[in-house]
Amino acid sequence: MSLDVSPELLAAAEAGEVDDAAFLSCVRDSLPYAWRTVGAVAGRVGADGFADDATPPPTEAERGQLLRALASTSIRGALERHFGVVLAFQNCHRVAAFTPSVVDSDRYRAFVSPRGQLLNQSPELRDC
Repeated sequence: MSLDVSPELLAAAEAGEVDDAAFLSCVRDSLPYAWRTVGAVAGRVGADGFADDATPPPTEAERGQLLRALASTSIRGALERHFGVVLAFQNCHRVAAFTPSVVDSDRYRAFVSPRGQLLNQSPELRDC
């Protein structure tokens, strides 16, 4: 299960739309490693509109948090809205944040390209 959803939040979702603040609180509490990683990367975005982190998670549980957060369209979208960035992801742990204004840049296109993915491979990452 990706998120630990309280009975109250589940009831709210069953009754209608849930606001970003409630959803983000659930994400932050359920996936603390992913939240900290994305927040740290977003906080390091510089004047060039880019920052990344390629540090492998310390445990498989934390790697799982990152994978669940970035593989879910709703979680990823909420994180992007909250932190004001566009996220990109390579391998099973390299997270990048771009300001929305640079998403149409050569740097962004290079990061998300098949070539960028292939160049970011190494034997020690193949089992992740």
